[in-house]
Amino acid sequence: MKHYCAFIAILVWSWAAFAQEQQTYLTPTEMPDLVKCLPAPPQKGSPAFKYDVARYNWGKQQRQDAARADMAKGDAVWTYEALLGQLSPAFGLTLSQEATPEIWKLLETSLLTVDPMRVAPKAYFHRIRPFEYFKEPTLTGEDAGLRGEGSYPSGHTIRSWLSALLLSEVNPARADEIYARAWAYGESRVIAGAHWQSDVDASRAAASIGYSALHTSPAFRVQMEKAKEEFRSAILVPITDVAPDVILEIRYFGTYNFVGTRIDGYVAPVAYLTPQAADSLRAVSDDVMRMGYRLKIYDAYRPQCAVDHFVRWAADLSDTTMRRYFYPDVDKSLLFEQEYIMEKSGHTRGSTVDLTLFDMTTEKEVDMGGTFDWFGEESHPDYTGITPGQYANRMILREAMLRHGFKPLESEWWHFTLEDEPFPDTYFTFPVK
Repeated sequence: MKHYCAFIAILVWSWAAFAQEQQTYLTPTEMPDLVKCLPAPPQKGSPAFKYDVARYNWGKQQRQDAARADMAKGDAVWTYEALLGQLSPAFGLTLSQEATPEIWKLLETSLLTVDPMRVAPKAYFHRIRPFEYFKEPTLTGEDAGLRGEGSYPSGHTIRSWLSALLLSEVNPARADEIYARAWAYGESRVIAGAHWQSDVDASRAAASIGYSALHTSPAFRVQMEKAKEEFRSAILVPITDVAPDVILEIRYFGTYNFVGTRIDGYVAPVAYLTPQAADSLRAVSDDVMRMGYRLKIYDAYRPQCAVDHFVRWAADLSDTTMRRYFYPDVDKSLLFEQEYIMEKSGHTRGSTVDLTLFDMTTEKEVDMGGTFDWFGEESHPDYTGITPGQYANRMILREAMLRHGFKPLESEWWHFTLEDEPFPDTYFTFPVK
């Protein structure tokens, strides 16, 4: 115990110097002591140790799968660049110091802050690693570098799980994918033979402890907001920056919509799309401008909290304030059944836009034979109960959108989605601001 206390004193001193040099978020005394937080690793002969042995044998079986073995080898590389390269596909955006500097700074500084937490328990418990215990080589060729170093907890797993917690806070829409990949990253250490399963399990808890401590740092919280803003800016752009001739009338920022109030998540009357969708919309704008029209945008990217607002409103059958304007012929109790209101919206993926044409000669909206967000068959693009002129106007808009890569929704003449949308399975949550 004396040797351990001396070691801790040296560690605290060196960590303090390191923290000052690297500008970590917290000092050593502000970070939890994992020796006091974590239970001791399983003792030989205990049921938990027998499970560790079973999982070691499971890991050896997994090596027979060439793809899984290659993943474990890639996961063994001990650099931040390699780790974040493995997590980038799940995150939905390539992470690098050059491409995403604010996210990179958040991750790097957080990892530098939490990384040293593993040193004390490794020294205190000094658990033998499984490849040493069984006198077998690791899958990944790490034997020489790891031999004699404590196995409990797993530094790789702490890094990967902490990164997953951080990345899921930046992009909660991809949390499922991020956590699944980070979970597999931890399992790679068992497959490699470098760690016991209980090492990996304790490391996820250790990462969560470190993650919680990070949130007590004002500097961390400021950087997290910068990272979130950088992420939003990387995947969505203001439409007017790309297509400056469009007109915005963001209905959900105001009260003239089927709910009758400003919708959750609309902090400003602006419109965002993915860069790919915005570029295509600019081409549409240029196209219709030559015909004497401008595009008027009612809605584009829509946060999930706005969709949730719609769902809550639809469930409240007593609220019919705007019925006469948007759904006079539809029983509100049928809005879910008839799919006027759904729990997910393509708008939340960032490549869908609601719009109409604005006549530059008359300086009025073009007569489409129906209003935006009308609940009824009159909103179907091919509805025949309108005049030939109104139908022709709908086709001008539709054909221009189709020419430039958008596909229509067959129940709403104003609704179009980019055919090759970049995030077909992701529903974003950040507000429109």
